[in-house]
Amino acid sequence: MDPSLCDGFDSMTQDEKAFFRQLGTRIAEFRKSAAITQVQLAETLSVSQQTIASWEVGRRGVPVSMLPALARALSVSVESLIDEKAPPTKRGPAPQIQQKIERLTRLPKAQQKLVLQMLDGVLAQASR
Repeated sequence: MDPSLCDGFDSMTQDEKAFFRQLGTRIAEFRKSAAITQVQLAETLSVSQQTIASWEVGRRGVPVSMLPALARALSVSVESLIDEKAPPTKRGPAPQIQQKIERLTRLPKAQQKLVLQMLDGVLAQASR
């Protein structure tokens, strides 16, 4: 059964509904900034595109069990998704290049190949 169907949205308080609307807005923002379509995110999470759309507009609550996978798919922390301040880490934020590499791995193979060819060309020129 699709976990998104077990959200109990109709029985939620107004505060809970507001939370899920805000969460949906953040999901959409993170998804768009990562250049991921709803379809791609849905495939990654094994849910339908309609489920992603429903989460993003706050029509459905995101199951708590989906938050870690959703955060991984968007390359953000669960804390960022739920708008909580993450505890301080010794490492600091991921370097910008690492974030871009993670986004690159979600591109279709043909686009990955093109980006890698461009990168190889730039690196070859820099080493001359």
